[in-house]
Amino acid sequence: MSFLINRKTAYFTAVVCTLLWGTAFPVIKYGYELMSIQQGDIPSKLVFAGARFFLGGLMVYIFGCASRRKPLKMQKSDIAPVLLLGLVQTALQYVFSYIGVGFTTASATSVITACMSFFVVILSPLFFKNDRLTAPKVIGCLAGFAGVALMSLLQGGAIGFSLMGEGMVLLSTLCAAVGNLLTKGFMNSRDAVTVTAFQLMLGGGVLLLSGFAFGGRINIFSTANSAVLLYLAFVSAAAFTLWTAVLKYHPVSRISVFNLLVPVFGTIISGILLFENVFTPVNIISLVLVCGGIFTVNAEFKGKENKTKYNEIKEIEQNKSKFRKRQ
Repeated sequence: MSFLINRKTAYFTAVVCTLLWGTAFPVIKYGYELMSIQQGDIPSKLVFAGARFFLGGLMVYIFGCASRRKPLKMQKSDIAPVLLLGLVQTALQYVFSYIGVGFTTASATSVITACMSFFVVILSPLFFKNDRLTAPKVIGCLAGFAGVALMSLLQGGAIGFSLMGEGMVLLSTLCAAVGNLLTKGFMNSRDAVTVTAFQLMLGGGVLLLSGFAFGGRINIFSTANSAVLLYLAFVSAAAFTLWTAVLKYHPVSRISVFNLLVPVFGTIISGILLFENVFTPVNIISLVLVCGGIFTVNAEFKGKENKTKYNEIKEIEQNKSKFRKRQ
């Protein structure tokens, strides 16, 4: 996926990923209705999420095997990173998320989740010397966060705080941020398809076992139920593979800010499916703020940083060459 080295292509791909994740929100709600999963039935939600991610990983694995005409394999050096990614980015993130959303509002979830970009922007300079904390990044994150908060709070009411509600959603958001940082750190000499396939299957397997252990059950033996599950699996497979590949070639803080589009796309798509007027002044202002924030974060990606990017990519390709020789 070296075509993602191009900045414009990478940014377009990031938008596609967030659009796919945005479509998942209404489809998940529809899936809960079809499978009669109640709001407080966390074990069944974990089974539902686990099946989605495990199938998504299986799709990526089959695609990788078919496109390369040989089975995907992990090297010994890949096992620990993939285990860590699967546990943090998939299993723990969604365990905390599903517990939290049962004890808080949709608006609180959207606002807290939007903080992920802040966490990445603040933490990335500690791990990556070329990903500096700058004023445009901070201003862009603030503008994007304001857009998400405006849309969520005006539609969903006030936000409080409880450990089992907002606290769990915050932990989920931290896991998502750490997952992005880990992905960036692990991908220098690794293949995005292989890493995505195994981490999704591992994380999905953990969610499945956790849900079943606490009595969770879902009914997938109908055409509609299977279609919903397969679509969500495809979203996970496509979005996570592309996102992982984009992070491989570009600064994590500049890519992660695109996550601010997920709740915006989710709200717009949900409104369209429910035949609601989604192009209200509030939604339009929110979208402008989010897009303005993303533009501000990435606007300084010129001149000196282009040289830095070239050097980073050259280093990545050299690492890949060394990795292949070791194989």
